[in-house]
Amino acid sequence: MALALEGAHMRAEATFRPKANRIGIWLFILSESFLFAAFIAGRYITAGTGRPEHLNQTLALILTMVLLVSSISAYTAETAIAHDDRRMFTWAMVATLVFAAVFFGGVMMEWNEMLTDFRPDTIYGTNFMMLIGLHAFHVLTGGIALAFALYQGRKGHFGSHNYWFVEATVKYWHFVDLAWVVIYPTLYLVGQPFAEGHG
Repeated sequence: MALALEGAHMRAEATFRPKANRIGIWLFILSESFLFAAFIAGRYITAGTGRPEHLNQTLALILTMVLLVSSISAYTAETAIAHDDRRMFTWAMVATLVFAAVFFGGVMMEWNEMLTDFRPDTIYGTNFMMLIGLHAFHVLTGGIALAFALYQGRKGHFGSHNYWFVEATVKYWHFVDLAWVVIYPTLYLVGQPFAEGHG
């Protein structure tokens, strides 16, 4: 009887833990969403809907496409490890990390252009730096998590019955991508351009 109860308890724990993990990651993403929402709302409240004339629209669009493609490769990596396809997992994860590095490098270029084209001590400039900086930090931490998942996966730590860390990391990466989909129009597309020195 005791063994039966212990077995039932272990089965219940095995069933509960994945659900608890998924609830935990969704709650974490929800809390992060409020953080980004506060920064985005701050942009509109303090700076209105105007934007400087000198914004690199081409670079911003390219970075957006890079990040969207990285979501596809991240999902491919998760699907591959769920089916024990370690070769595809490795290639897809490496591709995601390359896209992440390209995006991060592009953001650094944009930040440098911002310091040249319009002043960061303006209201818009401050909002631009805060939003881009906040998102870049999440890209950096997401990239570190993806790199760790790749390292552990290549060592054989994940498989079709145990790939929660990969799943959680990819969910986080999708959130980072989605955040940029909102930030991109907020900073680059919304409103009418104004001359440098205003806003």
